[in-house]
Amino acid sequence: MKTRKIINRWGPTSLAVLLAASLTGPAYAQPASEQAAVSSEATAGAEQVAEARHELPRGHFRLPEQGDIIGEYYTVTVDNPEDTLIDIARRHNIGYEEIRMANPGVSMWVPGEGTEIVIPAQYILPPAPREGVVVNLSELRLYYYPANNPGIVETYPVSVGRDGFATPVGITRTTVKVKDPAWAPPASMRREAAERGEPAPAIVPPGPDNPLGRHAILLAMPSYLIHGTNRPDGVGMRASRGCIRMYPEDIESLYERLPSGTQVNLMDAPFKAGWAADGTLFVQSYPQLEENVEGSEPLRDAMERLNALVEDQVDIDEAQIQRAIAEPDGRFVALHGPQAAVEEQPQPEAQQPQLEGILGDIELSTVVRIEGDA
Repeated sequence: MKTRKIINRWGPTSLAVLLAASLTGPAYAQPASEQAAVSSEATAGAEQVAEARHELPRGHFRLPEQGDIIGEYYTVTVDNPEDTLIDIARRHNIGYEEIRMANPGVSMWVPGEGTEIVIPAQYILPPAPREGVVVNLSELRLYYYPANNPGIVETYPVSVGRDGFATPVGITRTTVKVKDPAWAPPASMRREAAERGEPAPAIVPPGPDNPLGRHAILLAMPSYLIHGTNRPDGVGMRASRGCIRMYPEDIESLYERLPSGTQVNLMDAPFKAGWAADGTLFVQSYPQLEENVEGSEPLRDAMERLNALVEDQVDIDEAQIQRAIAEPDGRFVALHGPQAAVEEQPQPEAQQPQLEGILGDIELSTVVRIEGDA
């Protein structure tokens, strides 16, 4: 598969400005706002769900002793008529595209009181070493395997680069962590704003207008960060200029615990496959990023992944794989095992009775018409 690996360089001024303004500049307190209230509500809601379902913090799952699958699908019922699907997604640690694909036909803005909403909180771990941070770009999701807690994996929805600003594929590491960062809009953005008659400032100080949010983790790939956002409604879609955006409550939690120097694997796996603990083989398929389509063959790539996983243990129904690729909605599809759909076996044809004598030479399917009275 051909993937984009072009890395833009920080201008020396940009990085220096961000760090200097963030680490040594005046401290700007973020004022209390509606955004802060939403963040608190989202965190509280997630903690309640976590306590009720897993007794683990938001986004944390125990690694399976066998297999590759964590979490579970469940449903909730809308009890607040003012809730949007985005509000519900955030409370349950789900991103925009995930909640949309899991609930086709449900209004994003007015799902309606009493509507049952599917929460797709079940994941096949991505096909990468389970260490450090793994970001699966097509899935719009980050996975973190903390070295000091080897039985746990954390996962959070993220935004990645939009068209024209694709997030690169590659392995890097975290470097500097910055709280309340200042942001220096790139020269290209300032030019575009000026052309629209909306000149952008050279420096955006910490505060509610800062698109980096309150926490930023710089990567060794210059110009790319993992950071928060002042527009959390866009988390879980392609909305950034190449950086990895997270919900404010998620980046705050990760910021405190993610050591500098942690490996970060930026990968693009639109097709995932894995075993459940009961021996069921599942697959998930996501829309492939446009910049990685050239040179790829989705069916071939999927079959190669499955063949490596099953090692000739089971027969793969290629038609099911083709359907999953053609309808990339992130849903689990069981290919084999206890949870797979059982195909109806054709009923054996009834045996024809054996007749002796002259009647045995007559085809039973032949219709014999007798004229006259009986």
